[in-house]
Amino acid sequence: MRGVARRVALTLFVVWGAATAAFLALHLMPGDPVLTMLGDALPPADRVARIRAELGLDQPLAEQYLAYLGRLVRGDLGRSYQLEAPVASVLGEQVGATAALALSGFGLALVVSVPLALATAGRRPALRRFVTTLELVAISTPSFWIGVLLLSLLSFRLRWFPVAGGDGVPGLVLPAVTLAIGLTGVFSQVLRDGVERALREPFVLSARARGSSEAAVRRAHALRHAAIPLLTLSGWTIGTLLSGAVVVETVFTRQGLGRVLATAIAARDMPVVTGIVVLAAAVFAVLNLVVDLLYQVADPRLAGRASPRPEGVPR
Repeated sequence: MRGVARRVALTLFVVWGAATAAFLALHLMPGDPVLTMLGDALPPADRVARIRAELGLDQPLAEQYLAYLGRLVRGDLGRSYQLEAPVASVLGEQVGATAALALSGFGLALVVSVPLALATAGRRPALRRFVTTLELVAISTPSFWIGVLLLSLLSFRLRWFPVAGGDGVPGLVLPAVTLAIGLTGVFSQVLRDGVERALREPFVLSARARGSSEAAVRRAHALRHAAIPLLTLSGWTIGTLLSGAVVVETVFTRQGLGRVLATAIAARDMPVVTGIVVLAAAVFAVLNLVVDLLYQVADPRLAGRASPRPEGVPR
């Protein structure tokens, strides 16, 4: 219980740190958010002063920060300057599309990387070198360039998928594949290294001595042991999925938190930006907390440790 309480406290600290960093970064940026919101070249001074007072921007920075933290504790993310709507409702309308994109890309990467790693771990050197090269190319290629290539080939030329803003499964395929390509390269390399390390362990030799087939040894024994580094990587991947969603949703003109974030940053809509940052930090911290607890399920030897550190993955 002490270990769980410590992790929960660290989770709250991460969320507070992310919210504070977003608040300071946006308030210390040059320019006037009221002038940006109005969009007029020379708006009346009394109108600017009235809106600044309504938004609380005429108060000292410390008072704005305390009021901001108070609203966060109450679950109030504020009100959008540009959309003139509660930030919570704005995010609630878009979070489903981003979650569907992130989970689809994550699931597709797992479906491809697991059999790929099992098939090439510790055998078939020529195939392993070829697959590793493809993985490095996938990891190194920017996601926006992959998206443009997929659009050019499968949408504009072959017309298999909608060009932009498609609804349902057809509109989700190309964005999910764009996100999954880079993740597949990372997952495959981490999982392959874990399987090869597990195949050298004594329990694998014992399983082979009992008559288990090579496929069964890899699936039932080596894969479970190798999944622990992948669990750690999965928690880290959540942060990259949100940043990738900003690019992918922009390329494919898809609704979601990524496009809302890009628009809010350009318009200096500070409540929306801070709301998305807080939401992303909370999801990231909670999922990493879940990953820490799942270590004990994947490997009972880790039970009771305050901070499990799987072999091969730095913490």
